[in-house]
Amino acid sequence: MSSAPDPAPFSLEVEVEFAAAHAIVLMGERERLHGHNWRVVVSVAGDRLDGEELLCDFHAIERMLGAIVAPFRDGNLNETAPFDRVNPTAEAVARYIGAELAAALIRTTPTVHLEWVRVTEAPRCTAVVRLARAQRQQP
Repeated sequence: MSSAPDPAPFSLEVEVEFAAAHAIVLMGERERLHGHNWRVVVSVAGDRLDGEELLCDFHAIERMLGAIVAPFRDGNLNETAPFDRVNPTAEAVARYIGAELAAALIRTTPTVHLEWVRVTEAPRCTAVVRLARAQRQQP
């Protein structure tokens, strides 16, 4: 019987918000275009602290996350890649942000990995994407 690997002992959460509109397809019907103040929270984790007792710089993660959501700010997700061809659900937004951030971390901060992404499009309406530890560490 295999057991899940232990979670990394250290983690940080970083949050960003942006305003954007979208119209998702639900049960085959496209809903009306409407806006949200989207809230994105990510958790990055690692096994050890550096010589300054940091997992990593919060601001570096903020910059990466800010760059990922910058194309969405004050726009229409349905007209912005990749959501000009992908239904812009909260789950799809979380998955996209997670893939982009995980790739950025591998390139710039390989001592940490992305654990999860939480996207809230409206109060009490939140989608979460969790990455398996094996997936988090693949380039």
